[in-house]
Amino acid sequence: VQLQASGGGFVQAGGSLRLSCVATGRFSTTYTVAWFRQAPGKDREFVGVNFRNAYTVIAESMKGRFTISRVNAKNTVYLQISSLRSEDTAVYYCAASSSVIRSNVASPTAYVHWGHGTLVTVSS
Repeated sequence: VQLQASGGGFVQAGGSLRLSCVATGRFSTTYTVAWFRQAPGKDREFVGVNFRNAYTVIAESMKGRFTISRVNAKNTVYLQISSLRSEDTAVYYCAASSSVIRSNVASPTAYVHWGHGTLVTVSS
């Protein structure tokens, strides 16, 4: 499975972005796909997940501004971010795995496949 994240860029605070994660290879609708982000000098942070195409969970601190959606026909998972803040500046990664358990969705170590990330820079 290969993942390609895109859609990042330079945006002013208050704006919106939609990031895309396109999966290729032996990917299926039963895969769990998550988004993480990593700001300079910080650990990788869980943003949200689409769990086995069944439901979506957003990290508590990001609820209300972050939305995950999935289009199976395109093997694509989207991360919509609104009301962007300077603290949202980070590299955003998508990750996927067929064997993530529900209790572990927020852990980076639960994911086998990773994309290269897409940089989001928010100016205040």
